[in-house]
Amino acid sequence: MKKIFAYLLVAVMMTWTLGGCSSSNGAAAGNDRLSIVVTIFPEYDWVMNVLGDNPAGAEVTLLLDNGVDLHSYQPTVDDIMKIANCDLFIYVGGESDEWVEDALSEAVNKDMIVIDLLEELGDSVKEEEIVEGMQEEDHEHHHDEDEDHHEEGPEYDEHVWLSLKNAAKLTESISAALQTIDPDNANVYAGNSAAYVGELLSLDAEYADAVKNASGDTILFGDRFPFRYMTDDYGIDYYAAFVGCSAESEASFETITFLSGKVDELGLNCVLTIEGKDRSIAETIVQNTASKAQKVLTLDSMQSVTSDDIANGVTYLSIMNSNLEVLKEALSY
Repeated sequence: MKKIFAYLLVAVMMTWTLGGCSSSNGAAAGNDRLSIVVTIFPEYDWVMNVLGDNPAGAEVTLLLDNGVDLHSYQPTVDDIMKIANCDLFIYVGGESDEWVEDALSEAVNKDMIVIDLLEELGDSVKEEEIVEGMQEEDHEHHHDEDEDHHEEGPEYDEHVWLSLKNAAKLTESISAALQTIDPDNANVYAGNSAAYVGELLSLDAEYADAVKNASGDTILFGDRFPFRYMTDDYGIDYYAAFVGCSAESEASFETITFLSGKVDELGLNCVLTIEGKDRSIAETIVQNTASKAQKVLTLDSMQSVTSDDIANGVTYLSIMNSNLEVLKEALSY
């Protein structure tokens, strides 16, 4: 990854040299239009809600707009140039965004504000955990060719956006940044963010109420599990095939057997997956239960949202509302 990024930076430097360092993005490029670059959909939607009617005509770029997963994303030369020239850059942080440090080293706009979600949340960021029955990652297989791989330390769960409480805090951080780079419209951003945070916390209260009144308290995923922030917020127990950032796609016989047994033991009426077409692990778990009658339901982790989805009206709140309905059904057993 480091070598690939070095080649990209050389290409960026050549592009700037040949093009006279001109760009159409941002105040840093010589025009008055604010430029905001974000990596993932939740960040994009939070920004759009704070902007509201967008009084400054800010240009907002979503880098992962074609359904590419955060964990496999690699920036293009155009992506790096947009970051280098923007006024506000927002990214998740963690191992999936190790490329960001090099991209920011080429920043043209030295007044750029950068928001790292994990850094912003500080001590509330959680380390990935292996729960009973979960298949552990084969780290040696995935890292033996990475000559720059650092000494293994704690691996943090990057899926912080799946907590409504985190979303509220991060929206306030985005609002503060926008008020700094565009003080003329600070009151607008403050009002918009206050209203949106109210919506987020109202939905958070709905989640808490639904879980409190549910007959069950455990969910089971035949998939990766990126929802730990959500389950911890409301005291939900869980079992899963893999951790949230796992690159594994094949569950072992032992993993399937354990999870199928848990479905029977707990009397669960469904097995959950994240978005995507491959439901094979969840379906295999169901086929190995006593009744073979459980539903396979999907909780959306927002890692595959595309620009077409956004154009069709998909929002962070609409997905979290849909997830609440799935969660209610999953906890009714």
